[in-house]
Amino acid sequence: MEPCKVTTNGHNNVSINSNNNGKGSKVHCHSKGYLDAAATSSTRTESSNPGAVSSVKPGAESFLRQLFDLLLEKGIKDGSDNSKKVVEFIHPADLRSKLDLDLRDEGESNQTLIGLCEDTIRYSVRTGHPRFFNQLYGGQNVYGIGGSWLTESLNTSMFTYEVAPVFTLMEKVVLEKMRSLVGYRDGDGIFCPGGSISNMYGMSLARFHAFPQVKEEGLHSLPRICMFTSESSHYSMRKGAAFMGFGTSNLIPVPTDSRGKMRGSALEKCIQEAKDEGIVPFCVCATAGTTVVGAYDDLEEIADVCERHGLWMHTDACWGGGAALSTKHKHLLKGLKRSDSVAWNPHKLMGTPLQCCAFLTRHTDLLKQCHSGDATYLFQQDKFYDVSYDTGDKAIQCSRKVDVFKLWLMWKAEGSNGFERAMDNMFTMSRYLADKVRATEGFRLVFEPECTNVCFWFIPASLRGQEETEEWWQQIAEVAPVMKKKMVERGTMLMTYNPLKTALRSYVNFFRMVISNPDVRKEDMDFVISEMVQMGKDL
Repeated sequence: MEPCKVTTNGHNNVSINSNNNGKGSKVHCHSKGYLDAAATSSTRTESSNPGAVSSVKPGAESFLRQLFDLLLEKGIKDGSDNSKKVVEFIHPADLRSKLDLDLRDEGESNQTLIGLCEDTIRYSVRTGHPRFFNQLYGGQNVYGIGGSWLTESLNTSMFTYEVAPVFTLMEKVVLEKMRSLVGYRDGDGIFCPGGSISNMYGMSLARFHAFPQVKEEGLHSLPRICMFTSESSHYSMRKGAAFMGFGTSNLIPVPTDSRGKMRGSALEKCIQEAKDEGIVPFCVCATAGTTVVGAYDDLEEIADVCERHGLWMHTDACWGGGAALSTKHKHLLKGLKRSDSVAWNPHKLMGTPLQCCAFLTRHTDLLKQCHSGDATYLFQQDKFYDVSYDTGDKAIQCSRKVDVFKLWLMWKAEGSNGFERAMDNMFTMSRYLADKVRATEGFRLVFEPECTNVCFWFIPASLRGQEETEEWWQQIAEVAPVMKKKMVERGTMLMTYNPLKTALRSYVNFFRMVISNPDVRKEDMDFVISEMVQMGKDL
């Protein structure tokens, strides 16, 4: 293996370039100390102090150093190398036969374990690859990765200052920063295990705000209640309605316009119809960046409707909330500050390693009022320090992972300006690709991109120039699954496809390409077009 070459750009930024037959991979760092540590890690002895007593098992430190080198080389460097495959796909039964997954009575050697770790990396999807466009997350940030390693090694929970003194302070700072970007002057927040849970927090607070008795007396103390969300909203809203017990039939879908945005007039009509039936509305969920097409609801219009009817307004900005970091694109979130609560996932668009999801509200202390359990063994009020930093009682969990540190470390390293540049680049690349789609024979845009979702059909040469009948569209629907199979087998890139049905129109299978890697470049977009032309030429 050729040694890494370390270069700087004069701004305290560092890159690792591997000599790979002219196809170098690049891992962006912004701290020379990180690379110094990596360079010297494999040369250290098991213990720098022979007289020290450690509980680390013999050979464990050697295992960790070998694993670190493996992660740096195979996980990070190769994982972001565009000359490598995004995935080495093997069907489940065949993969099971290749991997030793059986658990035995006796433990395995370090050599065996390192080999298994290498196999795990080899057959896993490289989501940091610049041509991974499959999900609403992606990219590699070494500060975020480093932050994850640190918190895993400290292995603590976020429920009290007592066991997480630094991290509880960090969470307070980061949540205050995020609330200020939303436009909240005050309020509260918490990091959650996923955007779905963040949305359920919004639903939970909305119901408690309208019916505080529900905490003690339960659902039987309430009238029949309902909430409203876009027909294009995330499916976590339906899961939340079922989980919270008011039922999916009382989650009323509001029709969208031709662009996938919830219509204020349609929302007004749905609210009035529910009231006429004797159902009591309590919440509206707007969407800032829909999952499929990346549409932003008109938040000002929805806020006006909510104010007229006295309803809690929650905004699912899990996907599109990152636009708040960009001067150029934050207009997409106009009216967000009028929401009562917001879900925002930094592991989407901001590039923070999974998972990193924030729930924010402009209401102070409501989280604790709604969710507190007053566990006296954990949240004693007569502790010797300021117990206001014991934030765990406002969560629905007890143990809670430290998700804030990796985001805080990235923010310290990149600064808000760095996040803004990355955000602007992803939006620019989505527009560049949309222009390429429009200009290339055989491609057709489904929607103009609003976030960084680029939705398009590929029309094979054998179907071009024909009358676009229902049968023709059914043939187009079959194109995406066939090309996705080729794509996965080739391993050169990954993107997903899906149909879409709205009140106004149904769309057959189209490709939904998501740009969520801050480091994507024009050559990656050019590759998408050329690769799809190659895959589709024989269809």
